[in-house]
Amino acid sequence: MSDDFSDDENFNDEFFDDELDQWHTQPSLYDRWRPAIAAIAVLLTVVAISVVANADKSDSDASNPNVNVDSTNVPLVTVPLTRTIKPGMKGDDVLRVQQRLAALHFDPGPQDSVFGQNTIQAVWAFEKLVMSTPRERATGVVTPSTWSIMQSDIQIKPRRDADTATHVEVYLPEQVLIVFKDGTPLVITHISTGSNEKWCEEVAISPGEDGNNTDAEIKRGICGEAITPPGIFYFYNRRQGMRESKLGTMYNPVYFNYNIAIHGAILVPLKPASHGCIRIPMSVARYFQAIVAYGDRIYVFDGVKEPEEYGSPVPPFDVPDPDYTTVPTTIPQTTLPNVVVTTIAGSPTTIPVTAP
Repeated sequence: MSDDFSDDENFNDEFFDDELDQWHTQPSLYDRWRPAIAAIAVLLTVVAISVVANADKSDSDASNPNVNVDSTNVPLVTVPLTRTIKPGMKGDDVLRVQQRLAALHFDPGPQDSVFGQNTIQAVWAFEKLVMSTPRERATGVVTPSTWSIMQSDIQIKPRRDADTATHVEVYLPEQVLIVFKDGTPLVITHISTGSNEKWCEEVAISPGEDGNNTDAEIKRGICGEAITPPGIFYFYNRRQGMRESKLGTMYNPVYFNYNIAIHGAILVPLKPASHGCIRIPMSVARYFQAIVAYGDRIYVFDGVKEPEEYGSPVPPFDVPDPDYTTVPTTIPQTTLPNVVVTTIAGSPTTIPVTAP
């Protein structure tokens, strides 16, 4: 047995010597896995850089002109869009677009399956705010790709935690206004603000508006500068119905900076076109006063500096137009042959008579 054992021992020695030689001549476990380890290290580095970049982006969003928009890209609506919807079109697909815009708080007006002006303005706001489309390139049409984005789970967040439950944020570069309540949008709307141009016009001023302490509407020649100042303000006054002011015709105005108000207007173009006020569509102006209150904060962002850096600047004050002359409002009385001009109840009346 001892011989057998010796033979086994010699066999084992030879076996382990051969294994040792092979171990020295073949790559080690580390060498075999080194490419995979290197690849994993590169992947982890890329992921780390991506996380840091996203964190930096998140931090910078607080001052970014674009509102924070979270999208999981999870489709909520499965009905595809088979055509590009343009103004004037009708149909069930138009109704679905209107319903989706309303669900996202972009007011499309009546949900009537008709692609009218209110729906166009809601699409403008969506393009500018969510799709970051420059305002001058907004189309107001809904393509299949736009519809795909519109179907995403979009969450729009305020840029500021206001000291009032309801507050308004105005984005001048995008020409978009949002009313937030407890951090949730109540309405998102397209707007048109001050054109930044100097102007001189004859204006009508309703009783009670700045510049008119009488009981009747008056007219004045006014020169001003069409600026909507950025900053932090609050609502302090409102008027019902159609009003005439130094800055123009307003519907249901809510004032926040002297004569500057958020008000309804028939014309709310893509470009800034007002004398300084913030124009909103008439359909939104009909209920706007019901969702804001005295003292509610309004933040106006210009994309250059933060509203807090501006404080609450006053707008440029208007001045009388030096070239303005009052147009006569009395009717000149002229004596014509065979005609006697007389006055009845204060109104000029002509009564023909026979010459003597």
